[in-house]
Amino acid sequence: MKVSITAMSMKLNDLHKLSKSVESAAPMPALFVGHGSPMNAIESNVFTEGWRMMATTIPQPNAILCISAHWETDGTWVTSMSKPKTIHDFGGFPQKLFDVRYPAPGSPGLAKEAQEMVTKTSVRLDEQWGLDHGAWSVIKQMYPDASVPVIQMSLDYNKSAQAQYDLARELSPLRKKGVLIIGSGNMVHNLRKIDWANQNQGFDWANEANEIFKKLISGNDHHQLINYKKLDSAVGLAIPTAEHYLPLLYMLAMKGEDEAVSFFNDQTVMGSLSMTSVKIGV
Repeated sequence: MKVSITAMSMKLNDLHKLSKSVESAAPMPALFVGHGSPMNAIESNVFTEGWRMMATTIPQPNAILCISAHWETDGTWVTSMSKPKTIHDFGGFPQKLFDVRYPAPGSPGLAKEAQEMVTKTSVRLDEQWGLDHGAWSVIKQMYPDASVPVIQMSLDYNKSAQAQYDLARELSPLRKKGVLIIGSGNMVHNLRKIDWANQNQGFDWANEANEIFKKLISGNDHHQLINYKKLDSAVGLAIPTAEHYLPLLYMLAMKGEDEAVSFFNDQTVMGSLSMTSVKIGV
């Protein structure tokens, strides 16, 4: 029996689509990354080395979904353009940082899938934003060739911590499709109390808050982490505003019941910043 080249091509395409839709045996890890200064995008230090090392210890992702502290919106949005721009959403840094471009492709298909996956709220498609420094400063170090498609999802400043945690749980099936989900922020982030002269140490309250977070994360006590405003006064100093903390809750919501958690880049710096990062899964 003869099979036309066209028919064979169609069958191969169908097989390709099927293989892309089949869930992987084990989910991709999910990462919360303390991103710190935008200068980490172009510097080489213990933290950027930690990001690069992490990229070598996890499977190569099919795509990346990033929830960054630096995209707050009215409602929930996900970037859906095929070529996201590099956003330089900062000031007072050297020109060489503003010259950086991270030309990773977007993924309109993944954006649409994420939109349809969430039922807790309406997710809208965005064609304007791109990749802010909470995303590209980290991902550039992990995947410098910019070959992995990247999309971002915004933080809705109208939603409670619990509502955002619940939303994030609905995204967790993406991990079984080879999507690396990254939350980018800082557990301890109080810029008003930055100590520029003390680059490598944290204040006592910052260290205390960092340890509280780690203990609760290790103990799977997500309830207290969601209700962080009821925790120790050190936590109040650590989280004067929620946007750098919320990406952590997104990642914790992705955690399976029996999945391991581990920490890397575990250090407080400049008095009032924690670079502590979390890996969920193996």
